[in-house]
Amino acid sequence: MSESEVPQVRRPVVTPVRVVIALCLLAPFVGTLWVSSYAKVDPAFIGIPFFYWYQMLWVLISAALTMLAYKLWQHDQRSRHGSGASGAGTAGRGDGGEA
Repeated sequence: MSESEVPQVRRPVVTPVRVVIALCLLAPFVGTLWVSSYAKVDPAFIGIPFFYWYQMLWVLISAALTMLAYKLWQHDQRSRHGSGASGAGTAGRGDGGEA
């Protein structure tokens, strides 16, 4: 009975887009938790020691990378669940129409 059915082809779980998403989310952790790479005073930027402005720069970089990861995730989910024609009316959800 199940032999007459066409087997459903599953897409791989690990795709290049998902690897990029993981790298976008992992980079801020590596950049900020590797303290010995920025535990110094010089070079100063407008009088602010390197230790402080490096961390503040990572706040901005983290926000940009998280936004990029979110947009890539949305795109990945839309492509997995169809062409996206049915997801056009999901105002305010922002999750690709998933429940």
